[in-house]
Amino acid sequence: MLKRLPHRARLAARAFLRERNAKTTRVEIPAISPEEVAEARLFFPLDKFFIFGHARSGTTLLVRLVQVHPQVHCNYQAHFFTRAPLLQSLVRDPEVGEWLARKSNRWNRGRDLSPVVLRAVADFILERDARRVNKAGAGCVVGDKSPNSLVDGKAVRLMHQVYPDGRLVYIVRDGHDTVLSHRIQAFIDFPHQLSKEDLRIRTAFESDPEPFTSGQRSLFTEKGLRLAAEGWVRNVVETDSEGQRLFSERYHSLRYEDLLADPHAEMRRLWAFLGVDAHAPGSDAALDAKLLSNPDAEWQQHKAGEIAQPLKKGRSGAWESTFTARDRQLFREVAGETLKAWGYRV
Repeated sequence: MLKRLPHRARLAARAFLRERNAKTTRVEIPAISPEEVAEARLFFPLDKFFIFGHARSGTTLLVRLVQVHPQVHCNYQAHFFTRAPLLQSLVRDPEVGEWLARKSNRWNRGRDLSPVVLRAVADFILERDARRVNKAGAGCVVGDKSPNSLVDGKAVRLMHQVYPDGRLVYIVRDGHDTVLSHRIQAFIDFPHQLSKEDLRIRTAFESDPEPFTSGQRSLFTEKGLRLAAEGWVRNVVETDSEGQRLFSERYHSLRYEDLLADPHAEMRRLWAFLGVDAHAPGSDAALDAKLLSNPDAEWQQHKAGEIAQPLKKGRSGAWESTFTARDRQLFREVAGETLKAWGYRV
């Protein structure tokens, strides 16, 4: 719409929009204080944890496995800190901030109530759901799984402002397989968002997948693969560094490939990190039962089997037979150092 205006009018309109946005958005929302955390826990006593990871890195599998424990509940995609509008949007309006910090408001005890409001909202959502499944007793923990690849390290900082006492779990998957899985998901779930060139690749793959699954023809545009590789690197580097910096011993990372190779050992380590009995009765049998099914793969097969079938969902190393020589070179240029740092083949 602005393009239709004369040049000076466009400049004036943009200046007006910047000024209006500045007036409708608070610059900074205070972090919750230790005293406010202690108060919040009187009302909502369960320990909280959050599972982050780049999209298609195994976050869904991890949440399915972690909550087989009788004292652990975890649900999906609250996106408190990982996707706009974000939890902080509840108090982002300057008028709301002024109300919550107003000196005549005796309820706030002289301090901006915004962080208390955010904590109370998230705590209520989490513990309400835990009670629904009878996992809100003494010693229980409750969490949320939300991929953070839209905001990367910012999600860790936002979480820390509200849950400095929370635990952060980060799952990493080989970047090659991550972007490959994301590409197939886009073909199946979001074809309307694909460019004309992407649609041509999708149509060719659907018609004859063999050249694509044997590394003769690329599933990616060069620009698309570079952007995907850069996004994976940014997510891994930022999330891991911020997780260690802000949460220290309350931060736990694991690799998707290790989870597949030895799920019992990985889950025992994770349960111990969450503060529950790592050897709870029946947990091994419950894990084995969960590992027998893959609801996401079943859904993709049902929705677009001709696209999902050629590449087995969730398998490690699928990229090795799929990436072309050029794909490998490009990915190595962008992500080589990060792949090495996490023990992946370059």
